[in-house]
This record gives sequence, structure tokens and C-alpha cells, in this order.
Amino acid sequence: MPMVNLSLIILVLPLISFLFQIFFGKRLEHKKGEWISIALVLTTLLLAIIMFAQMLFDYQPDFRQEASINWVNLGQFQIEMGVLVDNITIIMLVVVALISSLVHLYSVEYMKNDVRYSRYFGFLGIFTFSMYGITIANNLFMIYCFWELVGLSSYLLIGHWWEKKSAADAGKKAFIVNRIGDIGMFMGMMVVATVAGTFNYQVLFERIASGAWAAGVQGLFGGVDPNTLLTWAGVLIFMGAIGKSAQFPLHVWLPDAMEGPTPVSALIHAATMVAAGVYLTVRIFPLLTPDAMAFVALIGGFTAFFAATIAITQNDLKKVLAYSTVSQLGYMIMALGTGAYVAGFFHLVTHAMFKALLFLASGSVIHMMHHSLTKLNDHHTDAQDMRNMGGLRSKMPITYAVFFIASLSISGIPLFSGFLSKDAILAGTWSYAAHIHDGWLAQAHLGWILPFFGFGAALITAFYMFRLIFMTFHGEPKRKDIFAKMHESPKLMTIPLMVLGALSTFIFFTLPSFNPLGGKSWFQTLVKQPETVVPMGAFDSEGFAHGLHLAHYPAMYTSLIVAGVGIGLAVLIYILKEIDPAKMAQRLGILYRGSLNKWYMDEIYLNGIIRPFLKGCDAIAYFDMEIYDHYVIDGVGRRVKALATGTGIADDLVVDGAVNLVGIIFQWLGWTFKFVQTGKIQNYLIYVLIGVLMVYLINVF
Repeated sequence: MPMVNLSLIILVLPLISFLFQIFFGKRLEHKKGEWISIALVLTTLLLAIIMFAQMLFDYQPDFRQEASINWVNLGQFQIEMGVLVDNITIIMLVVVALISSLVHLYSVEYMKNDVRYSRYFGFLGIFTFSMYGITIANNLFMIYCFWELVGLSSYLLIGHWWEKKSAADAGKKAFIVNRIGDIGMFMGMMVVATVAGTFNYQVLFERIASGAWAAGVQGLFGGVDPNTLLTWAGVLIFMGAIGKSAQFPLHVWLPDAMEGPTPVSALIHAATMVAAGVYLTVRIFPLLTPDAMAFVALIGGFTAFFAATIAITQNDLKKVLAYSTVSQLGYMIMALGTGAYVAGFFHLVTHAMFKALLFLASGSVIHMMHHSLTKLNDHHTDAQDMRNMGGLRSKMPITYAVFFIASLSISGIPLFSGFLSKDAILAGTWSYAAHIHDGWLAQAHLGWILPFFGFGAALITAFYMFRLIFMTFHGEPKRKDIFAKMHESPKLMTIPLMVLGALSTFIFFTLPSFNPLGGKSWFQTLVKQPETVVPMGAFDSEGFAHGLHLAHYPAMYTSLIVAGVGIGLAVLIYILKEIDPAKMAQRLGILYRGSLNKWYMDEIYLNGIIRPFLKGCDAIAYFDMEIYDHYVIDGVGRRVKALATGTGIADDLVVDGAVNLVGIIFQWLGWTFKFVQTGKIQNYLIYVLIGVLMVYLINVF
């Protein structure tokens, strides 16, 4: 069966799951109707694995199958609905299908007492359907349709417990912030469609490379530089990724989205929704000019470092992981901006495994904390606060083991998957700083800032992840009453953890070489860096590749050193107790308070944008109601009413009076003449004689 047909089957099955759960799920709840959804999503995983196996068997780096139909045909401009299957599509399908399947299984136990159980599985289905649609789309228009559907389904999942105000607010916040980025994406798409006349990736790239883009710009906009407009188009489309992948300054929605169920956190914030922005950037990579790439790299690098500095002080287990996700997404975006295309997409895949594992493992801890607090009838203690935990490794050995594996992976330690992709990204920043001279970032001699962001974030990441492990699983229990009732989670929760734990090691990602330090693997062979199609001032791919080769070992050694420093610092503070964290926080002063309060980003938005905007709306409403309506509209109304009253009086007295007077006169004349008009000839002869006599007398006198 052609790959395109398999991808369409994969697309449709989660939609069937959604429709089944919405219309029939509640009726079958006691008959375990959720297993229908699980069977359907596991089928998509099986089909994705079949496609993946075929890809490995054929081993064609340039493999590509595409099919499309014309949806709108306006002559030179057409909108297609089509499917593109290449190696990137297949890898992404496996990632989404695997995480979605494990989340479905995990949710059976985690959500078993939920009041909207069937609806939850229905929303998982429509979310998975949306992500598959983004993955297989062959054009920007189709990807935008599913992009918006992902936004809707994530809103429904984040706000699943809508009776909690914090969850309802988090869902609305995610929806609105994502719309801001989507507006920019839509504008960029309109620029592309206006000039190139297509949304299709491949056709667009061909028209840019052939000079049709430059000719279109000259024909439409005259003296506008084609490269400048292409830069702006790329940056605007990338705004969609800034929103969806939670890049600065639109990152504020993702930590709040932790209000949703923990399996949703794993699904949305590990491998799927937030990765959609990175996937979009991968797809549009060939049209990015050096200036656009510099913008992408700077946004990603700053986000990676900025979010890491927030995660370092958080005490909520899921919020540490949320800011960790923002930071790791920044790594991926930075890699694509520097030109390390393969490394950026590779980190998307490895991150999906270890971050989904971290979220599901944290859910295992939180689930059992809730269970223990319920037994103690304690409804006030925060089950997610690490300051209420400690010593849990003896009670939850499987959860602890997989958490430790995932933390080593995200910290970039050898023998784990995160090391392979993170090392390549850091080498990319090193190469960019040393060998790339195109783009405003390099021309401004600011290329060095990317290695600073990358290695700085690596150090902080290692510290906060082991801080999390030591506070949660090591030391003495903070609450012995809670600790006494803790135990390992059920198998339906621990089996997905063990699967993801195995996928967080180096073995799978280094086939066939099994080299734990990297080397040529199936991924590096099947995912090739595309050539840029910008006709002028293109990215120096040869210089970058040469620099990447030279930077590999220096970057690897440096990353190991900074990771070791981060882990060592965590050991000193939380295991050996050589440094008092409270005293350190006091000494750091404003830096600690800034990090703890997320650098006041929510307050800046609230006081700098939202409240002034609402006050502006109130002022406009006041002006509209009290001034414009009262003095202008109502004032004109009062004057028109007074004029109408005066006109009415004049009409009654003058016009109607004159008409009535004429009527009265003629009525009187009629009444008078009725005595003359008798109809008798004798009377008329007498009147004639009287008239003749009067005429005679007048003439005589």
C-alpha cells in the first residue's frame, strides 16, 4: 500500500475515536468504552511503525510521495488539500503516535474517577487527529487549518477541569496567546500566496529558486527588495512557531497550562503541540534568508537561557518541567536558526521521549501524593509542591529509576539520547559563531551570544533537574504521614514509563553503529539538510558544515564540563548540604526573586498591556456612552425632538388652522347658498328681476 494511503488512514482513525467518544462513549463508560479509542490510536502507531520500518528498509534519504487535490482554483492561484510523506513525516508520525498511545494507556488509570472520562478520551482523539494533519500536510494552508484545530483541542484539554478557575483561565490564556502568533503566521502566508501564487512547500521553493519570486515582487511592489520581503515573510510565518512552541515573548501560556491533567501535559508539552512550531520551522527552513535565520536563532537561544533561569527556583514539580520544556524548545529553534537543521529535528525526537517520560513520571508521583492526601483527608496540602516530598525513591523505585534516566538524558550525559542531539546543537552554535558571516547577527559580531545561551542553559538544566530529583526522591521525607502511605503506581502507569525510559537511552538512536558518542546513524543518513532556495546572499552551508565538524569535540567536552558543574552544584546544595539554599537565595537577592517570580513576565503583560488595554476599552466605552451617546447622539435627538415639537405646533396652528378656516368659510357659504338654490323656476325668475332692477338703479344713481 502506498505511504500516502497509510498516512490518510492514520489521519482518520483518531477522528473516529473522537466521534465515538462524543456520541457513544458515555453510554459505554461502564463497559470500558475507552478501549475503543486506545485500540484505534494503537492501530495508528502500528501503521506508523510499518511506515518507519519500510523507510529503514528502503534507506532512501530523498524519499518523497505526494498527492493532492485542487480545493480552490483561481487560475494562476490555487489552494490544494494534499499529503506529503517523506522521511521527516514518517519520523514525526511515529513520535506523535507513540506518545499519544502511551498517554491513552496511562490515562486509563490516572483519569479513572474523572467525571468527564469519555469526553477526555474524545478530546485526546481530536487532538491527535489535528497533530497528524499538521504532520502530513503538504502546504501552508492545510497546515494552518490543522494548526487552528490543535489550538482548539488544546484549549479543551487544558481546561478539562473547567470548574477550577485556574484551569479555565489557563485554557483561555493558551488560546489567546496562540492566536497572537497565528495572526503573524497568517500574514506571512498571505505574503507568500500573493507573490508566489501557491501555498505548496515544494512549488514555493521552486518559484523562489527560479527567480519567479523576485519577478513577482517587482511586478507587485515595484522597488521593494525581494530578499527583504522574503525575510519578512519567513519571520511572520515563524511567529506561528513562537506562539505554538512557547518562545519568548509568547511563552507565558505553557507553564499555566500545567493546570490540565498530567497526561495532557505530557501529550501537549512534550512531543506534540509544542513541537508543531519546531516542525513548521523545519518545513519552511529552505526559504529562510540569513537575516530570518539570525532572528530565529536569537529568539531560540534567548528562550533556552531565559526559561532555564526560571526553572531553577520553582518548587512546583510540573512547573519546573514546564519551563524546562520552554528551554528545550528554545534549543531546537536555535539549532534551526544557526543552520543545524538535522540537530534541531533530532532534538525534537529525543526530547519527545525523555520529556514525555518526565511528565508521566511526575504524574506518577502526583497521582500517589493525591492518593495519600485523600487517605489523610488533607485537602489543603499541594500535591505538586516538592517541599512536601522527599525520600520517595524507596517507595517508588520504578518511577525514580525512569526519572533519573530522563534527567541524565536532558542534562546531556553520554549513553543517553539527549546527549546525542544536545551535543550537535551546541556544536552548531559554535560553528555559527566562528564561520558564519551572513545575517545581521553575525554582521553585528553577536554570533558569540548563541554559544553563551546554549552552554549557559546546559549548565542550568543539569542543576535544576538534579535539584528536582534530590528534593523529590532523596533525603528525609518532609511529611512522614504522607510518606507512610506512598507506594508505586499501578502497572498501567509504570509500563509506559519503562517504554519511554528505554527510548531515552542512546541505543535506538545510534543504530547501526551503537556508538554512544554519536557517529553515523539511521537518523543522520535519512534526514538530510535541505539547500536554501534564497537566490541572493544564501546561507553558507559548506562553511557551516566544515565548522560543525571542527566544533564537534570542543563542544562535546565543554557541554560535559558544564553539565558536570551543574550536577555537582546540586549535589553540594541538596545532598552534601555544604551550601544552605535559603542563605544562597538571600544573597542572590533580586536575582532570586526575579527568577522565582518568572522575571515578572505575567505582571509585565498584566500591567503593561492587559490592564492599560482594558482601561482603554473602558475609556472608549465611557466616551461612547457618556459623551458621544449623551451629548452627540442624545443631544441631536433632543434637538430634533424639540424642532419636531415646534414644527408640530406650527403645523397644528398655521397649516392645519388655515386649511380648517378655508373649510369653515366654504362650509358657511354652502350653508348660506342652500337657501338660494331651491330648484324652483319661479324663485329663479324673481332673482333675475331683482338683479335687473338693481343694475338699473345703479346706472340711474
